[in-house]
Amino acid sequence: MRTKPEKEWDLTIDPETVRFFILKAKAISAAMTDDYDDGHEHEVELDSQSRDGHRHDGLAEEEEEDLTEEELRELINDLNVDEAAELIALAWLGRGDYDRTEWTQAVADARPRVNKRVAKYLLGMPTLGAWLEEGLETLGA
Repeated sequence: MRTKPEKEWDLTIDPETVRFFILKAKAISAAMTDDYDDGHEHEVELDSQSRDGHRHDGLAEEEEEDLTEEELRELINDLNVDEAAELIALAWLGRGDYDRTEWTQAVADARPRVNKRVAKYLLGMPTLGAWLEEGLETLGA
């Protein structure tokens, strides 16, 4: 088991907020994975010879997934510049782009990325939840 590093940084973004984002990101990622596990996510086998393409419109679970992503997008967009830069830097830290000794540099490098598309950038990361979680653990937050 990893030993928890001493806390050396005061984060502008509340670690509990990041943990909430982690849960949302993992829920979005799990929903996408479940959809594509079969390889035939919308095909229904009627008998051994025929298949019917099946599309769902307005199913409750799809609407819920959309709301989860939309909610996370809005929450990220509501962050101030410092919080958004730290969130990006946490993802980079968790992804291995930086190590804990480079935290200040990671935040500085993330700051120019903070714009109206920061949520799109972060939600485009396939394992955002895991990377944020690893980033927090690396910092000991």
